[in-house]
Formats: sequence, C-alpha cells, structure tokens
Amino acid sequence: MTLHREGYGLVSFAASSALVAVGLLFWLEAETWLVQLVGVLGLLDVVLIAQFFRIPKREPVAEEGQILCPSDGKVVVIEEVEEPEVFGDKRIQVSIFMSPLNVHAQWAPMAGEVTHANYHPGKYLVAWHPKSSTENEHTTLVINGARGPVLFRQIAGAVARRIRWYIEPGQQVELGEEVGFIKFGSRIDVFLPLGSEIHVGLEQKVKGRETVLATLPANA
Repeated sequence: MTLHREGYGLVSFAASSALVAVGLLFWLEAETWLVQLVGVLGLLDVVLIAQFFRIPKREPVAEEGQILCPSDGKVVVIEEVEEPEVFGDKRIQVSIFMSPLNVHAQWAPMAGEVTHANYHPGKYLVAWHPKSSTENEHTTLVINGARGPVLFRQIAGAVARRIRWYIEPGQQVELGEEVGFIKFGSRIDVFLPLGSEIHVGLEQKVKGRETVLATLPANA
C-alpha cells in the first residue's frame, strides 16, 4: 500500500502542524498530559489523512470483453438510461457511490484509446441525487477498447469538490492504469452498451481494479 500523490501536501501539513503544536507546548512548559494529548490527536489526524489517500496494491486481471470496476464503493444504480452527451442512445448505467472511507483513486476499466475527456463545472448536490450525474461538477471520460467504447463519469458531491483526471484524448491506457482521483467521497457512473452482461448487484461493495463489473457484447 502506498500514499497517493494528491495526499502528499495534506499529510505533510498535518504532520508539521502536529510537531509545531507539540513543540510550542513544550516551550510554554505545558502540563505533560496536555502535550501527550495534542501529540496523540496530531498523530491520529496524520493517520486518518494517510488512510484516505491510501492506494492498495492490486493486480488487474480480466478476460476478453470484461470490464473492471473503475473505483471502490457500493453499487447504487443499475438501469437502462439515455446517454445524451457522447453516444446519444440508450446505455446501461452502473453507478458506484464512494464514502469517505473508500479508496478514492479511479482506474481504467479496460485497455484502449482515450477518445473523450471533458470537464463540466456544476452544482454540488449530494452524490446519490438523481440529477447529480448531469448537474454536478463532473468529468466525462471515454475509452475505446477491443469491443467498443465505455464511458465513465467522475462526479463531485456535497463534500467532494476536487476532481482530478490524468488522461487526455489520443492517449493509450492499460487495464487498471490510474486515470483520476476524487477527494472526499463521491460517485462514478459507468455507461455500458446494451446487451452487456452485468456481474454486480445493487448494494454490492466493489473494489476498483479488481471486481469484474460487466462483460461487453462481442458486437458492442
């Protein structure tokens, strides 16, 4: 397990603040119990922040046509919807909600070429709101693989207001390659072609880069 680069600054700031606070209390000759309390709270703060920015070691494995989950979280939506931004037709939407306790990196659900990467400013509705997919701040990313394109959206929420994406159109990505990060919990929507075999269920907890989300049809 490693620390994500998005967390370097916050972890360093938390650790430095804790050391300064403890040092100041020593200089002021504060009571021992107070110094110890501040030290413990500072250490706990550093550990919690580091936990949020953790990146577990996982080896992505998928058979032909399989799509891996792009993020950790819980499946909250599986339904057929109209996707107007890129495809202009009906797709199967699978939405994954990330709590603040989940790993918040996103990974490529399959290998292929990035054909679309677009950022949309917007609102900050709670991530489970039906309109959050289109009205909230989000990015729309599309990867075109051996069985056709798959679209997924990084969606900001009421707390998560910082989306990072690391891929651009024309770029080739490998299965499980890191493609983005959302700070402080939110949601990922994945849009699959009709006829895809879905391998997850509602309320199921999934792991990015590991859980098989679906198998695309051969004629996708």
